[in-house]
Amino acid sequence: MIRRRVVTALVIVLLIGVPAGYLVISAQQSRDSGRDKAAESSVAGLQDQWPSKMKRRVFEVPIPGGATDVAYFETSNWKTSRLYVEFTTSGSGLDVFLHRSGTSRAALTTGEVTVGPRDAATVGWTFPDRRDWAATTHH
Repeated sequence: MIRRRVVTALVIVLLIGVPAGYLVISAQQSRDSGRDKAAESSVAGLQDQWPSKMKRRVFEVPIPGGATDVAYFETSNWKTSRLYVEFTTSGSGLDVFLHRSGTSRAALTTGEVTVGPRDAATVGWTFPDRRDWAATTHH
């Protein structure tokens, strides 16, 4: 009789306790993940760090190795998502970036800025006239 009660208690713990414990742990991890995403979403302006590999892959932004001063900002709503990235690189790093983006230096138009005023204001970029700019767009 005692043996049967021990077996019954063990079965109850295994059938109810283990799944309940798993649910509690899973809920806590999900909650923490939501907090991390909310904290990232509440940031205004560029974050001084590399975007995750997943973000770079999804948005197809090939930041060249050796790039410095990397910063990014992501916006998202029901209609569209944007990833703004800035970095400093060498001439060869620029060539790598352009090649991986599907274009080259030959496609750059001197004196042109292709970032619109709305996008520039979103992340705080300015493009003073006293600088030399070159730009291209690639779809």
